[in-house]
Amino acid sequence: MAKLTRKEAREEAFRLLFETEFQEEPDPVVIYGLAVNTREFSDDAYVKDVYFGVREHLEEIDEIFSRHAKGWKPSRISPVSRSAVRLSIYEMLYREDVPSVVSINEAIELVKKFDDPSARAFVNGVLNGAKDEIAAKNS
Repeated sequence: MAKLTRKEAREEAFRLLFETEFQEEPDPVVIYGLAVNTREFSDDAYVKDVYFGVREHLEEIDEIFSRHAKGWKPSRISPVSRSAVRLSIYEMLYREDVPSVVSINEAIELVKKFDDPSARAFVNGVLNGAKDEIAAKNS
């Protein structure tokens, strides 16, 4: 198996987050292990960090998400958009190697690829608000 590009790794992390949405009692270790054994990617450090990081910091991520979703709870957002937003907020909080604008752009690309076209503007608004909050907190 070839090493994943960052874009491919981000999409794998997104897919894992999306798949977790449909598990009654999601066990990230089991979900990740199954994916590594059944898909075309090896035990990738970025995928592992982002997937387990989002799961570990889900409450904090969803608090930021909720503040910028203008009255929408994360549970009311489509699983695709919810997974993309969570991934991007995690990157903005914990991945210094990923510029916020890149993270937002990649999240919007995932939403364009996998969700309804109308979701793009919503995701963009939520993530830009989250970016500003995180930047203010870090300055």
